[in-house]
Amino acid sequence: MLRSAQGRAAAVVFMAMGVLTGTFSSRWPWIAARLHMSSAMIGGVGLASTAGALMIMPLAARFVHRFGARASTRVLTAAAGAALALPAYAPDAAVLTVFFVLMGAIIGTQDNAMNAAGVEAERDLGVSIMSGLHGTWSVGVLVGALAGSLAAHENLDPRIQFPAMGALIVVTGLVPGAWLPGEPAAGAAAEVHVPRFVWPRGILLLIGLVAFAAIFVEYAANDWSALFMHWTMHSSQALAALATSLFALAMAAGRLAGDSIVRRLGAVGSVRACGVLATAGCVVVAVAPDAWAALAGFVLIGAGVSVVVPLVFAAAGHMGPSPAVGVASVATISYGAGLGAPSIMGGVAELSSLRLAFGLATVIAVLIAAGAGSLDRVPESAPAIAAPAAGEAIG
Repeated sequence: MLRSAQGRAAAVVFMAMGVLTGTFSSRWPWIAARLHMSSAMIGGVGLASTAGALMIMPLAARFVHRFGARASTRVLTAAAGAALALPAYAPDAAVLTVFFVLMGAIIGTQDNAMNAAGVEAERDLGVSIMSGLHGTWSVGVLVGALAGSLAAHENLDPRIQFPAMGALIVVTGLVPGAWLPGEPAAGAAAEVHVPRFVWPRGILLLIGLVAFAAIFVEYAANDWSALFMHWTMHSSQALAALATSLFALAMAAGRLAGDSIVRRLGAVGSVRACGVLATAGCVVVAVAPDAWAALAGFVLIGAGVSVVVPLVFAAAGHMGPSPAVGVASVATISYGAGLGAPSIMGGVAELSSLRLAFGLATVIAVLIAAGAGSLDRVPESAPAIAAPAAGEAIG
């Protein structure tokens, strides 16, 4: 992946967006305490982000196809970095909700653009790189979460931390993004029909449902790990932020090794194995007797969701008439619906407890393994997505 300028540029952008996620998620306890937010209020804010993403994702394919994955990714990464500063300055939960609608729309479109760029880089290189790219995103989450843990330990105000990290992300979007693949549609590419509103159908719908299950569990762990540790296990804010870091570390390790794993097990085998790990991790968190057991559960969840989303996006991108169309169709149901995880988890926690909320995540994690067979229909021409042919060397 890192042997080409395209691969390196895509990896840097993916990492930058991971830093954004880890930065914000690790400081949720500070935001919740400052605005006196309950678990239900936090869930409502997450729903606002879902609304922003759902409004824009079905329209993202035409935008990305029209302006090209490169230009779209650069502009939207810079916009996301600028938007990171907003939540720290929200005077109340209502304004925070408005900020989340805006951030959901920006990040939803950016996600489509950078994954389309990743698929185009994969096509150009002729080898599977999507798991590795998503691995760099997870590394970014880890970096952002560790920085958040350190900032919390040193009592650094997010009103200083968030703008600083956002500025770094803006630079990342504008500079390395210049080497991304994906020029604006022209000539034959312009003749590809891209509907104004993209919605998954047929096999793309089934693949999208697998991604939905994986992303629900991923967002449940990423967004609620620190709060679970702080509220349920009564850990310090620094240790709570560490839970997000360990989750991200496990997910990053799985994704960075993912391309090799997929070549050995195939897409279906890899997704089924991940589903088992994610289910076990959710169970451990739900019944954890102490903080260390909960931390182990978040590690298992991280490993369990690691390669599922990269495989789904790669499959969708290679199946559509344009990478932007395939990615957008799956992203609409996966990320759009998956971003509802914070609000659903918050609602269950408000009615009962976060332990029961992770019990719900356990049920959804089972669907990852159950739906793995849908990836068996991925085109054999997709680089290293299908299982190795009989007799093919895998060592």
